[in-house]
Amino acid sequence: MIVIIMGVAGSGKTTIGKQLAARLGCGFSDADEFHSEANKQKMARGIALDDEDRQPWLEAMRDAIKAQRKQGHDWVFACSALKRRYRQLLSGGDEQVMWVYLDGSEDLLLERLTKRAGHFFDPRLLRSQLQTLEAPREDEAIRVDITPSPEEIVETLMKRLSRAEASG
Repeated sequence: MIVIIMGVAGSGKTTIGKQLAARLGCGFSDADEFHSEANKQKMARGIALDDEDRQPWLEAMRDAIKAQRKQGHDWVFACSALKRRYRQLLSGGDEQVMWVYLDGSEDLLLERLTKRAGHFFDPRLLRSQLQTLEAPREDEAIRVDITPSPEEIVETLMKRLSRAEASG
């Protein structure tokens, strides 16, 4: 099973992804690992990425997802995956790829981003991400509110993923 934790910056993708991977006993990769240095520098300067900037990044992520599937590994990835077509590219129609959407208010997201240290993402880009976001439908992802603690969120996900996996 491949699980992709998605959402805008500040939603907790990395925190939840790492904890979920630990609970599932599998590997974890963060989308930031696949960004070019040029993309990281652009975002650090407060410049939003466009689709042309994102394409090589998405392709690198897709290749990593395919590699884990081919090797038969369970894996958790964290990736913003803001647009539906990005998610389609990443999953490649593979029904074994399960999506989790971390959803929260702009105020909470901004509060988290302003407290975050040592990350290249400029909090001023949050509004751009929210405007770009095409929130997944109920049949496309497990939606989780980010207000509870990470531990509570992971516990909820363990139950919901187990039900989703059992149902097909």
